[in-house]
Amino acid sequence: MSVFFSKMYKPMIGISSQFFKRSNINYQKTIRRYKTSLSRGVGKPSITWRSFIITTVFTGGLVYWVNLLREEKQKRENIERNRRIGKAAIGGPFELVDSDNTLRTSESFKGEWLLIYFGFTHCPDICPDEIEKMVKTVDIIDKNELVPNIQPIFISVDPDRDTPEVVGKYIKEYSPKFIGLTGNKEQVDKVCKAYRVYYSAGPQDEDKDYIVDHTIIIYLINPDGEFVDYYGQTRNAEEVANGIIFQMIKYEKLNKSSSLRFSSILKNSSNVQGN
Repeated sequence: MSVFFSKMYKPMIGISSQFFKRSNINYQKTIRRYKTSLSRGVGKPSITWRSFIITTVFTGGLVYWVNLLREEKQKRENIERNRRIGKAAIGGPFELVDSDNTLRTSESFKGEWLLIYFGFTHCPDICPDEIEKMVKTVDIIDKNELVPNIQPIFISVDPDRDTPEVVGKYIKEYSPKFIGLTGNKEQVDKVCKAYRVYYSAGPQDEDKDYIVDHTIIIYLINPDGEFVDYYGQTRNAEEVANGIIFQMIKYEKLNKSSSLRFSSILKNSSNVQGN
């Protein structure tokens, strides 16, 4: 450290002692004038301990608030990232047939919002309740002019009994807006696996009737064919509709901003090429 200071102040070594004496005298005079002005109440420092403390507290609070906002933003980004990771594990391509025996694939519904429920036509109570809830939900959304319509879909998990004709007749009794889909066991297994739907046929009674145990969830799919959200039995039609409308608005905002960014990139690119 001493070497550092000796090098730093080496140019000053040649200054005469007389200069230092003169400077010291001027310094003492300045100090005396300053003390005299303070005693007269003139020339008091503009920065007081009070203002210093207030400024310090305010600055510290501002720094704390900025850090808090940064942490909250990071939390939201982590939550959104985790949701996206979870969504990637649900949904996927499928091939089924509708009530007219027409092949319907997941690509057939691209560009539409979908509300999907897995069930079976012989279901005594749960399926009818959930389908009626879907009907009310779809009606609420279709009446809202701020968001697009949504296509309700019923997929059978009982391929042995639910033929295309049976499914079509069953689902149209609830609403003509519904599309009923079914298929052979391999096709049904594939779509159920993609959407993580559990189903298992129970033992048959004397009339060879049986109940199919299955996952009771309504799935929301966006126009890109991606899983967005799900709704269980505890959610009523109004709650489901509000959740769907929220996701629709969010989707439109994200795609609008992405479209604007893409347009800006194209515009800048064309300007560069023009120059």
